[in-house]
Parts: sequence; C-alpha cells; structure tokens
Amino acid sequence: MPTREVLASFWRDWDRLTPQQQRAFRAALVQFVADLGAGGQAFSPALGVKRTQGHPRVWEMSWAPDGRATFAYGQEVRSGEPHVIWRLVGTHSIFRRP
Repeated sequence: MPTREVLASFWRDWDRLTPQQQRAFRAALVQFVADLGAGGQAFSPALGVKRTQGHPRVWEMSWAPDGRATFAYGQEVRSGEPHVIWRLVGTHSIFRRP
C-alpha cells in the first residue's frame, strides 16, 4: 500500500470541488492505488497518468473528462512502497500552477 502526503494546496482545491467531482476523484483513486500496488509500472489508460510538461518531477492524472490532479513521488516512508505527494486537484486549469 503506497503512503501519501497531501499538500495544503490540494486541500484548498479539494474544498472548491463539487461533491460529484470529489466522488469521481475518489473512484479514480481506487484504480490509482491498485495500479501502484501492482508495481506502478503501468497505470490504467483511463487515468491518463503522465509527466506534466515543463515540470519533470510532477505527474498528472485524469480523473474525469475535465478533472485533473498533480502529484510527485517523494522519499519512501516504508521500504519498497511508493510515497505519493498530492499537489493540486481540479479542472484542466490547475496546469497554470502544477
């Protein structure tokens, strides 16, 4: 099971999401965690996980047609487990500040 850290910027964005958007993100998160648990070598194509342009250490995930989240990998907290740092969540507009 991966460990996680959630930045204050993510929580500020989270509070702006509608309840429906929050549910959609949580549903995508189930797949994201399962993919990480399977080795994280290949994410489900539905998640659209890829590096964010211009920010080589920041990754993005699609959780709805116009739903995006950015994250980075941090130092392992538990040996052999990825550590995910959630940065931003919202619509495509979050890419102004990944």
